[in-house]
Amino acid sequence: MEHSSRCIVFGKFNTLSLYPITLQKSRKTRVYPCFNNTIKYIKVRRKVNKQMAYEQHTYRLRGSNEIEIKYKGNFGARGEKRAPKTKATHEQIKKQNQWKKETLVRRTIKLNFEPYDLWNTLKYPEGTRLTLQEVNGHLKCFFDKMRRRYKKRGQSFKWIKRLDISSRGGIHIHILVNRLKGEDTDIVIQECWPYGRVYYTNIYEQGGYEALAEYITKKPDEEIEGQLSLFPEEDQKAFRSYSCSRNLVRPEPERKHYARRTLRKLFENGPTPTPGFYIDKNSIISGINPYTGMSYYRYTEIKLGFVDHVANMTERRQE
Repeated sequence: MEHSSRCIVFGKFNTLSLYPITLQKSRKTRVYPCFNNTIKYIKVRRKVNKQMAYEQHTYRLRGSNEIEIKYKGNFGARGEKRAPKTKATHEQIKKQNQWKKETLVRRTIKLNFEPYDLWNTLKYPEGTRLTLQEVNGHLKCFFDKMRRRYKKRGQSFKWIKRLDISSRGGIHIHILVNRLKGEDTDIVIQECWPYGRVYYTNIYEQGGYEALAEYITKKPDEEIEGQLSLFPEEDQKAFRSYSCSRNLVRPEPERKHYARRTLRKLFENGPTPTPGFYIDKNSIISGINPYTGMSYYRYTEIKLGFVDHVANMTERRQE
C-alpha cells in the first residue's frame, strides 16, 4: 500500500524531509499532507519564548503620571528569577484587595475630576430614620434633577457615591460631583436635595485624591457594624460599597515590555521624569510582591506648575 507523502520545513534550518502519512505529529513541528502526488512545501515557524526583562505600566492622569514597573530578581537582568511565592493569609488578601480598590478609585478620581470639584454630604434632619428603599427613592429624584440642570448647560453630570450611617443610626450620603460651569454648584445641589442640609468642600481641602479614595472605600468599624445589624442583610451591602456614574473614564495603562534592558541604572541614578514633569520623591516605592514573587518599582511624576495652578483655582472658587 502506497503512503501519501508529507513535507516539513524546520524553522530556521530550511531542511526538507518527506514522511509517510502514518507518522504521528510532533509537538514542535506540524505535518501537512500532499495532494495529487505533488510535494507541497510549507514553512513551519518555531515559537521563540523571549524572556521578559521587565514590564512597565504608565497611567496618564490629570496633572500627573503614575508608573509601575514589574520585573524579576534585583534588576530584571538575564538569568534572574522571581522570588519564591508564599501562600497569602486571609488578612493579607483582604489588605491587598483593599489597596487595589483604593488605587482604582484614586486613579478614577484623578482622571475625571478637578481638585476644586465638590465633595458633598447629603443629610437628613436629626432623628430621621428611613429605610434604604426610601433613601434610594430620594437619590433617584436628586440624580434626575441634577442631570437636567447639567444638560441645560450642555455638560455631563459625573459622580461617585458612598452611603454611610452614623453611630446613632442616621443615614447620610457622601457624593463627589463635578462642578457645573456657569452656576454656583453648591446652590444647585441644595436645590436638588430638599430633604435636609448639604455640607460641601472641595477635593483639595478634603486632603487630596489619596485621602478621598481611602474614605470612599473604607470598611465600616465595629460601631457602625452594630448599626448595620439593624438592617436586612441585602441592605447592608449598600453601605459597604460605592457606586459611580457610567460616564466616568476608567484608568487604563500604557503597557510596554522590555526584553533586553535592565533596571540597574534606575536604581543607581533614580527615575528620569518625562519632559515637563518632576518626580515626587515621596511616591517612590519598591519591593517584592509575596503573592506573585515579582519585584516592583512605583513612582509618580507631577506636571510642572500643576500644584500652584490647583491652589490658585481653589482660592478663586472660594472667593
